[in-house]
Amino acid sequence: MAPLIVLVTTAAITRLIGWLAGVDPLDSWAGATAAGLAAMFVVTASAHFLQPRRGALIAMVPARLPSPSALVTLTGVLELVGAVGLLVPATAALAAAGLIALLVVMFPANIRAARAGRGITTMPLPLRAAVQGGFILACVVVLVG
Repeated sequence: MAPLIVLVTTAAITRLIGWLAGVDPLDSWAGATAAGLAAMFVVTASAHFLQPRRGALIAMVPARLPSPSALVTLTGVLELVGAVGLLVPATAALAAAGLIALLVVMFPANIRAARAGRGITTMPLPLRAAVQGGFILACVVVLVG
């Protein structure tokens, strides 16, 4: 739930700052949402590198995939690259599209974790799916914005 809180709070504060200060890139939902997503992906990426979350993420990787540790590291790096890309107007749409793909590709690990009671299981699967859908929708706001 923390990533959702970071996304919503950062986007709202960014939009407010953009409106009050008259900063055009931040005074739009697309710009504010990009900032919120960037903050959220930095938070989620940290779990890919720091224990105990890293171990829980490794446990979520389906057994048929090679090198779960390397995959967790790779997805963490991709989240960080995407976060930076969201903050650069010239690359924001591309970063949003890439992060949508990443969220979709990683979701089966969440399904596996929920069914097996492994890894990070802080939310029941229906709620997790709704939150993941919200993250994707936020990326779409940036993509079309």
